[in-house]
Amino acid sequence: MLRVELARRSCHAYRLRQSGCPAWSAGVGCPRGALCCPPPGRLPCCPGAARGLSEGSCPAPGASIVKPLDGVKILDLTRVLAGPFATMNLGDLGAEVIKVEKPGVGDDTRSWGPPFVGTESAYFLSVNRNKKSIAVNMKNPKGAKIIKQLAALCDVFVENYVPGKLTAMGLGYEDINKIAPQIVYCSITGYGQTGPKCQQAGYDSIAAAVSGLLHITGTEGGEPVRPGVAMTDLATGLYAYGAIMAALIQRQKTGKGMHLDCSLMASQVACLSHIASNFLNCQIEAQRWGTGHASIVPYQAFKTKDGYIVVGAGNDQQFATVCKILNLSKISHDPRYKNNQQRVLNRKELIGILSARFLEEETTKWLELFEGSGVPYGPINSMKQVFTDPQVLHNGLIMEMNHPTVGKIAVPGSAIKCSQFEVSKPKPPPLLGQHTVDVLKGTLGYRDDDIQELLSSGVVAGHKLM
Repeated sequence: MLRVELARRSCHAYRLRQSGCPAWSAGVGCPRGALCCPPPGRLPCCPGAARGLSEGSCPAPGASIVKPLDGVKILDLTRVLAGPFATMNLGDLGAEVIKVEKPGVGDDTRSWGPPFVGTESAYFLSVNRNKKSIAVNMKNPKGAKIIKQLAALCDVFVENYVPGKLTAMGLGYEDINKIAPQIVYCSITGYGQTGPKCQQAGYDSIAAAVSGLLHITGTEGGEPVRPGVAMTDLATGLYAYGAIMAALIQRQKTGKGMHLDCSLMASQVACLSHIASNFLNCQIEAQRWGTGHASIVPYQAFKTKDGYIVVGAGNDQQFATVCKILNLSKISHDPRYKNNQQRVLNRKELIGILSARFLEEETTKWLELFEGSGVPYGPINSMKQVFTDPQVLHNGLIMEMNHPTVGKIAVPGSAIKCSQFEVSKPKPPPLLGQHTVDVLKGTLGYRDDDIQELLSSGVVAGHKLM
C-alpha cells in the first residue's frame, strides 16, 4: 500500500487537488482536460487507475484481478432495447450502471407483456441485469439537478431521446459537458443527431424497413419478414457498447470525454455488409432468398422427413462432401455444379435435387451423417432445444439469479468469455426506483429530510422491499 500512496502523491492530479484547484473543488475535473487532471477519484498515475478505478480502489501488486470496468460509473437514461442492451453489457464487465426511470411507469418495457414473471415483464428482465434503478422526474428542475449532480460523478452518460428533448431540460451534451468535461456522452436515436429525419422516433421495425433489412428478409418472391428479434436495436446496442469502450480508452490519452452519435439507421446500413457491396460496386439490387444465400449455393435450410436441417457448402470440397453424404456424388462432377459460380447460376435445378433427397430421411439421421464431415450444418432448434443444447449449457449461456420479488429467474448469459474474470453472480434487474434513496444518500450525500421532501413532492420515487 506504501507504493500506491507514493504513486498518488507523485501524481500531478493529486498535487492539483491538494492545492485547491477550482475545477477540483467543483468536482468536474480540469477544464484543460489534461491527462493527469481527471475528476476527483480518477488518478491515472496511481496503479490501476487506467482501468477506471476510483481513488482508494487501486489494488496492490499481486491483488486479485478486477473486471475491466470496475470503478466506472454509467448514468443510463435509456429505455426499451438498444440502450439498455448496451449498458447491460457494460455492467457485465463491472461498470456501475445507474438506470434513470420515469416515476410511476419506468422503462416502457416494464409493461410489455404477457408474458410476465409474477408482476415483472419477461422483456424487461432480459436486458436490465446489473443495474440500479432510480425514479426521477427530469422535467422538474430539481429532478434535472439530480441528473446533473450524478453526471458530474459519472464516466459515461447514455441516452436515447429524440434530439433536442434533453437539451430542453438542460441535460443535452453541451449542458453536461460544461459540468463534466470528462463525460463520454452517448446518444442513441433512430436517425442521428442531424439531418432531415433526425426528429423521427426510432423503432426497430421502421428502421429495419428504411435501412433495407426487410427488403432482403423473407421467402423468395414472398412478403417481407421482420426478424424474430429486434436485430437493428441489438446491433445499435453493440455499436454503442463498442464506441463507449473506445471513448473511455481515448479519454485515458486526452483526459477529455466526447459525444457519440449512434443511430438505428446507421447501424443497420453498416450491417448490410456484402449485400450493400453488391449494389454499390456491381449495381445488383438485392432480393429475398428465405434461408438461402445470394452468393453461396447450397447454403440454406432443407426440409427433412420430420423437420429441417441447415447445410452450408462454402467451397467446392465441402460441396463434394455434401453430395457424398447424400449419395449424390455424380452431381458433384456435373459441369453445371462444378464450382460455386456455376452453382449460383444453376441454383434452382440444384436445390430441387438436394431438397428431394433431404426429404427422404429424418433430421436426426442427417445430423448423424454430417457429424465429423467438416461441412457446416445444424438443426433449426426451438427455444426448448436451444436451452437444452449441450454446447449452450457448456458455454454458460443461461444466467440465473434471484429477483427480489419473483424469486429465481433466468436470462440469456453473456456472449463473451474472458480468461482473467468471469461474468458471474449477476445482480437481478431492479425494481422501479429500488435504489433511489441509496443513490441520493450514498452517492450524492443528500440528507434524510431532503430525500423525504423530494419523495413527498414527486420529484423522485422509491421502492421499499418487503
